[in-house]
This record gives sequence, structure tokens and C-alpha cells, in this order.
Amino acid sequence: MSLALALLCLPCALFPTILFIVNLGYYDKPGRRKGAQSQAVSVLIPARNEADGIAAALQAVVTTRDVEFEVVVMDDGSTDGTDAIVLALAETDKRIRLERAPPLPLGWNGKQHACWCLARVARNPILCFVDADVRLQPDCVVRMVNFLDDNSLVSGFPQQITETSLEWMLLPLIHFVLLGFLPISRMRTTTEPGLGAACGQFIMTRADHYFACGGHSGIKLTMHDGLRLPRLFREAGFKTDIADITDLASCRMYTCASEVWNGLAKNAVEGLGAPALIVPVSALLFLGQIQPFLNFGYLIYQQMNGYSTSNGLYLFTLFTVTTTNILVAYVPRILGVIRFRQDWRGAVLHPFSIGLLLAVQWYALFRKILGCKTSWRHRAYE
Repeated sequence: MSLALALLCLPCALFPTILFIVNLGYYDKPGRRKGAQSQAVSVLIPARNEADGIAAALQAVVTTRDVEFEVVVMDDGSTDGTDAIVLALAETDKRIRLERAPPLPLGWNGKQHACWCLARVARNPILCFVDADVRLQPDCVVRMVNFLDDNSLVSGFPQQITETSLEWMLLPLIHFVLLGFLPISRMRTTTEPGLGAACGQFIMTRADHYFACGGHSGIKLTMHDGLRLPRLFREAGFKTDIADITDLASCRMYTCASEVWNGLAKNAVEGLGAPALIVPVSALLFLGQIQPFLNFGYLIYQQMNGYSTSNGLYLFTLFTVTTTNILVAYVPRILGVIRFRQDWRGAVLHPFSIGLLLAVQWYALFRKILGCKTSWRHRAYE
């Protein structure tokens, strides 16, 4: 193993780590604003076959305090009794309302169509799109209304509940990628579309600005509203922002390995797996997050078997650079465990997690090249 390779890995590991640390200072938790008069909010939940969790989602939402609100659930052709559960809860709380989505038109993604229909039946000036698997704390909505401030769209990243191995290996990488590659300070000083980011699990926007730029009707084909919707707003000159709502909301996004794999693959080609990005992103992540561990293993193997003929100073430098690479790569994951309450096992297995992430991206790209359809929620998309 050469010192040149070890030195090449170091900046690839340093770049996301330094940006991650810097971003932690900008990645705000929405605060309270005493005495402020909040505008009324429509909490909008698209639901397709969510019978297992829709009751818990609604029971959490109705505990919302310090802001006037309604809760609208758009039943998107459910066949598992989701609508009956919502109707039963609506009988006990008049703030809950069930609407039914019309048949999915050609050229639309199911979730984007349901969200567009929700926006059109909402009665309040602030729209809050929440996935059915998100559980809100009582002051989440009002604090995000305060965070909206002079923005047109804001999004919060909830705590990700992870129980199975593929969940705790892959889902914490949401924060690693977000904070390791998005310069938040620059995002807040410009409306450049390429700097737009959001979490589709929780998006809040001003209704007038939403309709002015087209809202979900402007991204009807996408499966990645967390990326495309804020970019649509920024293309129209509107400001967007993101917030840390780890303490204000939680989400169990997927419940088994196949859901994790297919869920991340379904929109990978719109993000890191895009044809123009996948090669440089793969190189950066492999060199910075995987190669240092391979280097270390090979270095130990050489020493244990007496294969190394290098002098002591060279070996010391090589060992120092390699271990520094590894420590630098681990820093964001350790901070993620502390700040976002991520599972420590995923952090320990960080290089394997990155390997799995890259595998998902390439899998999604090859499926796209082969013309395979993407299936989600029992719907197939080109």
C-alpha cells in the first residue's frame, strides 16, 4: 500500500466531516416565540393503505397546541380500511376531516397527486404536509410556524426510528449526506435551486406561495418531493430552509430490509444516483469512507505476515495518515449518534453502511438504464 493512496483518501474524508461540523452550528432547532400570533395551519396527510399507523398519526397531531389547525387526510385509494379509521376518529374530533383522492391521472406520482389534492381542499393559509408514519409532538407545528418566518417553505427532519439492521445501517446516512454535502449557510443567503433540500416527511409552506409556483403539480412525475419541491420554490425566487426536529417528531419510515432497499432505490436516480453525479459521488465516498479501512486492514496484514520492507519512518507516517483517515471518517457518525439519537451500531459499521448506500445507488441506476419500472405502494412507475 502506498502513502500516496493514503494521502489521497484524507481530503475525501475531511471534506464531509468539516462541513458536517460547520453545519451543526447552522442546523437549527425551531424555537418558541412567546406572545407571537401564529397563522392557522392545515396539517395534510396523504394516506394509501396506512391502516396500521394512521390512528397513531392522527392521535399525535390532535395534541398540537398554541396554534389553530385542521387535519385533513387524503385517502388515496386505500383497500385496507384506512378511510374507516379516519372517519371514526373524525366523529370524536371535528378538526379531523377525510377527503378522497380522485383516480390517479396519467403522468402523476401517487403521493404528489394526493398532496396536490390536499392543498386544494385545505382551508388555512399555512400548509403542513406530514407523512402518515410521522408522530408529532404537541409543539412541533407551532414551532415550525415560527421557523417559517420570512421563508416560503421549511422542512424538518424527524428522528428516524430504526429497529432492523438495514434500517440502522442506512437511514442515519440521511443526516450524513445532508450535513456533509449541503452548505447550509450558503443555502440561506441565496435562492439557487441546486441548494434546495427538504425531508418529504415534514414540509410546511405558505399556501399563496405554494400555488404561485405550482406546488406538487410542478413536480408531478417525481418520487423525490424532498428534493424537487424546495428546488421548485427556489426557481420561483422563494426562500426555503431546513430545521432539526429530532426532539419534535419521529418517524419509522420502513419496517423491514426489503422496504428499506426498495424505498431508498425508488428515488435514488433523482439524488446521489443521478447519472451525472454517481461516479464522482461514488469516488468521493469510497475513497473517504471505505478505502481508509481497507488500507488499515492491509497494513496490519502486511505487518503480521512480515511482508513489509519499508523503513520505520515510512511505516509510521503511513500508519498515522491511515488512522487519521479512519478517525476523521467516524467523527460525523459519532456526532450523529449524540445529536440525532442514531443507533450506535450503524456508526460502528460505517464503512459497510456507505458500501450499502453506494450499492443502492448503482442498483437504481442500472434499473433505470434497463428500463425497469419502479413499484411503490402497489403502483408501477416508468
